[in-house]
Amino acid sequence: MRKAFVIVSTLLLVSFVLQFLFAAVGAFTKPAGDGAYALHSINGMAIIPVLTLLTILLAVLAKAPGRLVGLAVLPLGLVVVQALVAALANGSTDAAGASTPFGLTIAGLHALIGIVAVHVVVSVSQAARKLARPAPTGATHVTVREGEPA
Repeated sequence: MRKAFVIVSTLLLVSFVLQFLFAAVGAFTKPAGDGAYALHSINGMAIIPVLTLLTILLAVLAKAPGRLVGLAVLPLGLVVVQALVAALANGSTDAAGASTPFGLTIAGLHALIGIVAVHVVVSVSQAARKLARPAPTGATHVTVREGEPA
């Protein structure tokens, strides 16, 4: 299960990296039509949530520490926030349908939240790899509970 956790968390990271590429494709498509952000939308609303759910499931099945499971859940919440922020940005237009300064500011937050999500997924992927490494030969497993002296 731990190897599967590593593989899926790595695929999730790749999907997040592609999300930025797909956003750039949409931003630089000329003329910009309704389909300019199709790849960005499909990846963000379908692929990333599915891979995030698989990452969470595999973290639990791999018996990852609770903090790592919680960290694996975080991108799912960020994806939901991203969808809400994108809807708010798209809905913040003037009477003629043009972008407003408020809408553009909210759209900027969409990008910043994406950067935070990538950092979280990098941490999950690194922790999954660390968890999957075998213990060094001759290592002794020691459990230290919080609040107790080490």
